Amino acid sequence: MDLNINKQENSLSVIIPKEMATSMSVDDGDTIFVTKTPLGYKISADDPSFAKKIEAARRGMKKYRNALIELAK
Repeated sequence: MDLNINKQENSLSVIIPKEMATSMSVDDGDTIFVTKTPLGYKISADDPSFAKKIEAARRGMKKYRNALIELAK
């Protein structure tokens, strides 16, 4: 898919087609994240740093499962 780059004041912008925004579940005012990869850049609606934090939380929940069950009582 080719996207055009437009100049807006001192910045450049890319317009995302509606079907692409719909498939990413993003709307006006939402934030998208750009991550540099060895092959270029990845655009995503998901925050990659949040995914790392969730994975760390899952490891902690697995490790301390019994203690968390007791605390929940």
